[in-house]
Amino acid sequence: MRLTLCESTDMSEAVVMEPPRADGFLESSCGVGDSAASLDDCIVDTANESSEEDSAGEKEEEIGQHNEVTCSTKTTEVPAELTSNAQTVKAQRPSSLAVPAAGEPGLWTSQGDAEVKLRMGESGLAAETPLTVNQMFTLAVERYGDYKALSWKEGEQQKSLTYREYYQSCRTAAKSFMKLGLQRYHGVGILGFNSSEWFIADIGAILAGGFAVGIYTTNSPEACQYVAENCKANIIVVENHKQLQKILQVEDKLPHLKAIIQYKDALKEKRPNLYSWAEFMELGRDEPDEPLDAIISSQKPNQCCSLIYTSGTTGQPKGVMLSHDNITWTALSTSRHVRLKDATLAQEVVVSYLPLSHIAAQMVDMWITMKVGGMTHFAQPDALKGSLVNTLKEARPTAFMGVPRVWEKMQEKMKSVGAKSSTVRRKVAAWAKDVGLQTNLTKMNQSAAAGRTPFSYQIAKKLVFKKVRKALGLDRCSKCYTGAAPITKDTLEFFLSLDIPLYELYGMSESSGPHTISSPEAFKLTSCGKEIPGCKTKLHNPDEEGNGEICFWGRHVFMGYLNMPDKTEEALDAEGWLHSGDLGKHDKKGFLFITGRIKELIITAGGENIPPVPIEDAVKEAVPLINNAMLIGDKRKFLSMLLTVKCQVNAESGEPEDELTAEAVEICRKLGSNATKVSEVASGRDRAVHTAIQEGINRVNENATSNAQRIQKWIILDRDFSVTGGELGPTMKLKRPVVAKMYKEQIENFYKELATPTTPDAPLPPK
Repeated sequence: MRLTLCESTDMSEAVVMEPPRADGFLESSCGVGDSAASLDDCIVDTANESSEEDSAGEKEEEIGQHNEVTCSTKTTEVPAELTSNAQTVKAQRPSSLAVPAAGEPGLWTSQGDAEVKLRMGESGLAAETPLTVNQMFTLAVERYGDYKALSWKEGEQQKSLTYREYYQSCRTAAKSFMKLGLQRYHGVGILGFNSSEWFIADIGAILAGGFAVGIYTTNSPEACQYVAENCKANIIVVENHKQLQKILQVEDKLPHLKAIIQYKDALKEKRPNLYSWAEFMELGRDEPDEPLDAIISSQKPNQCCSLIYTSGTTGQPKGVMLSHDNITWTALSTSRHVRLKDATLAQEVVVSYLPLSHIAAQMVDMWITMKVGGMTHFAQPDALKGSLVNTLKEARPTAFMGVPRVWEKMQEKMKSVGAKSSTVRRKVAAWAKDVGLQTNLTKMNQSAAAGRTPFSYQIAKKLVFKKVRKALGLDRCSKCYTGAAPITKDTLEFFLSLDIPLYELYGMSESSGPHTISSPEAFKLTSCGKEIPGCKTKLHNPDEEGNGEICFWGRHVFMGYLNMPDKTEEALDAEGWLHSGDLGKHDKKGFLFITGRIKELIITAGGENIPPVPIEDAVKEAVPLINNAMLIGDKRKFLSMLLTVKCQVNAESGEPEDELTAEAVEICRKLGSNATKVSEVASGRDRAVHTAIQEGINRVNENATSNAQRIQKWIILDRDFSVTGGELGPTMKLKRPVVAKMYKEQIENFYKELATPTTPDAPLPPK
């Protein structure tokens, strides 16, 4: 089949490409604690966040985890011509992708300058005309030219750019890149915190025919070198002197590098080919438009324009190649699905603070917002160290995306504030939260009473819920999202009780971000919702309970990994389905639930398959003192667990400290312990804390589905896991191989002598 490349003006020649179908494949149609009291005084304190990237939506190399998006599902009929291979697809994953005929684009590529066949549908959003990034942007300028697109504060001064100014700035940046020698299909690396310059550099690189490449600000010089070398970066844009030093350390190892641009602060030194942002923009200001227009007009929707690098938890990072169509179509489908308003009706506002090197932040802050003419307000670089709440209060976003750690920090702060409130306030808050939780659970379950809002809910809303939202800066926010990593049921219920439903997203860099999203119309606690319109899901090789590997199909599926054909073939099967590496299942109403990861699955010496995350979450819920938990047991005779307790985090370095959090100290007091430091409770030193943890683990063990799933030994570590320590990725996702290596001695000690299974009647002996 030959693909005719589609320009936005004419779709008559476009070849429709539908995915293979098999029987059972799905097709898209389309905690509460004491507190929240004194909620009008509530301030979110994120000073304990270890860095501005800690809570960011960064996609780990182990493809997938709780991340993004949705739409309702139905079972498709099997076309007659496919019934012969349907069982093969379900029983065994095809080993590799089909090789297209010579000169004919295939569904994938690992070459940066190649084209792919678009996964067009016959109707609906899947059949929408493909657009380049420039075409989507110019349409936005035509429709929303005088609306504010970007907004930020410099000191006490508020600054902004309209869509027309924003687009012209991107064109100027593109001409400057060209003057500096940016070659077609070469990278422009961007290393720094979110800003208008970040956006302009990203889009300017795309318009000039290069690749926009975000680099994590936590990267070491060596990690920056790998990304820059892999994408053949001609230019690197850095935020400040600190990030500049990383590049200067490896500059002589980057043969393609032609220039470095610093977009914040004055340059501390003059060097050849080093430019301030003002100097950079001046380079292209008077350059003719014709060369740029020629490059823009030659771009096609099925060509690569952006690279998202995975974090490389289990190997070198992979450059996820996203096409123009991946970006523009995903922005269209997602904005429709979550029902964002067109700016001509009411302008949407989002706050940009999650790392833009991750697809979640890029898709929300840049592309989806552009699609509807929304405004992006930039947070301060110390957003996750304490200033985010101030920005939220100033911007009053209409939609807000937070990774689980952001929501958890809000929850911890509200509990801390509530615990210090008067008895009357605590009672009012507890009553309101109970009303809020029951009312929202009723709505969620769509029972007969769902249409009738109880009078008590209206009172609770006036007394508590409105004050909470105002204190958090979310009083205009009708869409609160969580993604990038798993979130606990306790946190979901806590916010639901405050009338703030958190809609879970799920997806991956390889799906341009979102694949499923919960929504007010399709919401179920702990589910990540249903597919965005035009996408399809299948569960590969499901077990007797319906758990199978989640696979994606749609125009959001990436082109391939840059220069990595073998890795691309591992991610995409012969029929083009993207394999996520995540295990999931659907309920009877088509809601998707993530049940584990294939790579994370623990297989004991006895051959029992055990997903660790549900057990870890159960322990954290049973023992509120615990901050992180990691289950051990792969190829072992029984399960054990590494535990860390809630502690203070150094606001500057991001290092976990020895001091317990105020919440942890309060928990210790209730347990009869006077501990105020981690060192006082680590390794079972505090008898009262040890007993409480064992009792909590006993309760978890009571609900174990088999003896093999019981935790038999555990230890409290001397320090918490962190991004800076290497145990956590930028999205706070556990790096299991790293932790296992770091604590190898403690783990081996678990298995020096076999313990008997722990039960409520037979607790473990003191450590």
